[in-house]
Amino acid sequence: MAQQERAIRTRRVIVEAAASVFDERGYEAATIGEILARSGVTKGALYFHFPSKQALAEGVLNEQLAVLLLPSRVCKLQELVDLGLLTAYRMRRHPVVSAAAKLSLEHGMRAQFGTHLVTAWIDTTEKLLREAQEQGELLPGVDCAESAWLFSGAWTGVQIYSHILVERRDLEERIAALFRHLLPAVAVPAVLGRLVISAERAAELGEENEEYAARLTREGAGEEPVAAG
Repeated sequence: MAQQERAIRTRRVIVEAAASVFDERGYEAATIGEILARSGVTKGALYFHFPSKQALAEGVLNEQLAVLLLPSRVCKLQELVDLGLLTAYRMRRHPVVSAAAKLSLEHGMRAQFGTHLVTAWIDTTEKLLREAQEQGELLPGVDCAESAWLFSGAWTGVQIYSHILVERRDLEERIAALFRHLLPAVAVPAVLGRLVISAERAAELGEENEEYAARLTREGAGEEPVAAG
């Protein structure tokens, strides 16, 4: 068990080092040597977990999903908002989330991994919208697939503009504004009035995300589960 835990920690160190290098330099300019130096692990340890630079990039992209964890919400539109705000919050503070965003937009990465880097987010958004529709949270006639495409595209555009103009310093505020503008087009008024959409909530979600991830780690390690709040 101790050996397995060390392997998990080593892998995480490598992924975070790779993420920081990819985020700073992009995929093409990043080198295995720089990732090795930044991680502080041996070459053998790195290649044991990741046999190539492409495998490292895949590791970063897959780890992003593990970073953005929150408990399920009763209101699925609130869950959609929370995921968007948490992603904005983590993108400014976690190299894996920031690097994954950059990698997903690089032309060279699309050539290697295809379009599923983008469609994964569209699919996640559509899933939440369909669940919201089943619960009566959406206006009649809302096309979930079309709305998911537009929500995801708008989110990406806001992120890019914020990155170019102010290095993402206003990203949480901009994403909150995005939801406030788009959700009235799809949400029934009774649900819309209950949604919490603010940059302040993004910070609260960051704390909840850390606590939830820690709880999942404890439960995975066999400790007594902590009751959800």
